Amino acid sequence: MQKGFESAMKNGVLGGFPMDSLKVELLDGSFHPVDSDQLSFEIAAIQAYRNACAQAKPVLMEPIMKLEVVTPEENMGDVIGDLNKRRGQVEGMDTSRSGARIVKAMVPLGEMFGYVTALRTITSGRATSSMTYDHHAPVSSSIAKAVLEECRGRVDLV
Repeated sequence: MQKGFESAMKNGVLGGFPMDSLKVELLDGSFHPVDSDQLSFEIAAIQAYRNACAQAKPVLMEPIMKLEVVTPEENMGDVIGDLNKRRGQVEGMDTSRSGARIVKAMVPLGEMFGYVTALRTITSGRATSSMTYDHHAPVSSSIAKAVLEECRGRVDLV
């Protein structure tokens, strides 16, 4: 049974994306010496996994990055506007010793590709940024539907 669940988890029910962890509790079962073999139990586990996951209202998750941008004061509005376009949430602003502004935000990793180039363009190359992983968060339903349509996943479950 465990082997069946482990193999089923490699291809999640939404879009084929793997599921990291799962707790399974077997409540009842039986063994018949003629009809029961390892393959039968693996197939039963895979079917149970698919049925249970479809009923559990699964969600797509995306990595959220902690971003710090050090920018001159005159470019603050443009930097924050660009972060808002990227679904970023500004969490605070500080002033550095040199007078530059430090913008702290949480931004989905999927929106950050090409950010350094965009930041250079917005600030004429005078801003710097650093990014670290923070956590995973559920994707909005509209984005999840678009992703699942693109990969031919189970849009009906979102």
